[in-house]
Amino acid sequence: MRLGLEVSTRSHVWLYRTTRGMVGKRVGRAPILLLTTLGRKSGTPHTAPLGFARLDDRIVVCGANLGADAPPAWLLNLQADPHVRVTIGSRTFPAIARVANAEERADLWTQLIEQLPALIAYQERTTRTFPVVLLEPHNSSSDLTATLQEEAQPDAG
Repeated sequence: MRLGLEVSTRSHVWLYRTTRGMVGKRVGRAPILLLTTLGRKSGTPHTAPLGFARLDDRIVVCGANLGADAPPAWLLNLQADPHVRVTIGSRTFPAIARVANAEERADLWTQLIEQLPALIAYQERTTRTFPVVLLEPHNSSSDLTATLQEEAQPDAG
C-alpha cells in the first residue's frame, strides 16, 4: 500500500506541475496545493500534494496523514526547517510554516473541517491529535490575495 501511495503522490505532483495546476488542483471538492519541504535528514526537497483551506487570508493545512497513527513526513520536515515553498495553481511562493498553538488550533479546526470534511473520517481512525499548520507567505498580502483568487476561479471548459 505504501508503494501505491508513493506512486500516486509522485504522479499527482508531476501532473500538477506539468499542467500548472490545471490537473490536480482539486480532489473532489477539496482544493489542493503542493507543499515543498527540505528533508530533515537528507536536505533534499520533498513535495506533497495537500488539501488546504482558506481561512480569511490564511492558508491552512492539516497533518492528518490519512488518519495514520504517525505524523506525515512533511510535518516532521517543516518542524526541522519551517521555510517551505507553496504552489497553488500556477503560482509558487516561499512561506514560513507554523504549527498552530492549542488555542489557535481549536478555532482553526472547526473552520477546517467545514471546508475539508474528510478530516473527520481521518480523525476517527486514530487517537493522534492532528496538527494544524499555517503557511505564512513571505510575499505581500496582495500577491497572496491574487493567488487565492486565481485558485478560486472555476475550471475553464
